[in-house]
Amino acid sequence: MKTIKIADKKFEILIDNDAINKRTKLIGNQLNITYNDRCPIFIGVLNGSFLFMADLIKEVDIPCEVAFIRVSSYKDTTSTGTIKETFGLPENLHNRDVVLVEDIVDTGFTLNYILEKVHVQQPASVSVCTLLFKPEAIQSSIKELEYIGFEIPNEFVVGYGLDYNGLGRNLIDIYRAIQE
Repeated sequence: MKTIKIADKKFEILIDNDAINKRTKLIGNQLNITYNDRCPIFIGVLNGSFLFMADLIKEVDIPCEVAFIRVSSYKDTTSTGTIKETFGLPENLHNRDVVLVEDIVDTGFTLNYILEKVHVQQPASVSVCTLLFKPEAIQSSIKELEYIGFEIPNEFVVGYGLDYNGLGRNLIDIYRAIQE
């Protein structure tokens, strides 16, 4: 099995790029059907979602808008539980169909924070699309979580937009940390 080293940690492949591309295409098709007669706004949660968002939006062939929000709750390999908003949501979400695009949903702290801010603007609908979901790590249910690429164990992962202390976002596959 292929292993890599990023900073002081070793990682092994968890999901290869071919599987990611196939699943992204499938989710894109689902979104095309769901929003067939509407014009949703896709809001990517930076930094981690940028690769998934780019590939996903290429599979969406309906009229849509794209925006980004940047929030953070991670330090090293664990969530701090404290959300830091670097730049916020668009202010024109009233009566809009909103699709939040995440790289990973684990504890749900960041996502619940964003959802609270989105719902204040009274959108027509809100759904969440995430590449990765850690069901063992979730702290409270998220009813808007409708599109999930892969359910994974509660392990630290890197690659395809996800980082370890700023490194590894550029990897085309997703890797899990090897416990030493």
